[in-house]
Amino acid sequence: MIRFYHAPWSRSSGILWLLEEIGEPYRIVLVDVRAKQGVPEAYRKIQPSKKVPAIEDGNIVVTERAAIILYLADRFAHAGLVPPADKPAERAAYYRMIVYCDAVLDPAVTAHGLGLSYDRRNYPFGSYEEALAFIEAHLVRNPYAAGARFSAADIQLASSINYMMNFLNTLPRKRIFLDYIARVERRRAYCRMQEKDLAMAAKLPYFVGAA
Repeated sequence: MIRFYHAPWSRSSGILWLLEEIGEPYRIVLVDVRAKQGVPEAYRKIQPSKKVPAIEDGNIVVTERAAIILYLADRFAHAGLVPPADKPAERAAYYRMIVYCDAVLDPAVTAHGLGLSYDRRNYPFGSYEEALAFIEAHLVRNPYAAGARFSAADIQLASSINYMMNFLNTLPRKRIFLDYIARVERRRAYCRMQEKDLAMAAKLPYFVGAA
């Protein structure tokens, strides 16, 4: 059984969604990343920065959202979340978007949200404006992250857009983003994830309701 280290309403919620899509048994281990006393030091053996998400599959530990998505989607290929090998353009877009969200979109949007001023040439993730333009242009041309159909890349992309747009308020509420989120949130696994995350968040002492 997969052990999933998770904090509700965080960047790890996408992995909860992925596990619901896969449909295999898993156990949630809650990590209170917002606790005043901090995350227990023992957790560093699982995740070196004491962040979420992380998973254990037997004696295999995987951290970082992109790596977890790639690992689980391949590990449980029966879920059909990876574009087929005979569709190289879709497979390439799938890999690209999963990595892009963690390596470019997240740091660029975070820097923008914190009001950091920097020369885009000195940072590997470039500028906020470039990241925003790329995602918007991609969704104008494609209904989903890897092209014409839903894949695990959409779990990464939609989770990032939804979190940044509705929780952090660091992405504009553009119609192209709202329409994309509306397409993916119809999935039953997404609805189950939302219900479970809400139930877990409601038990936390600082819960104040949905953003």
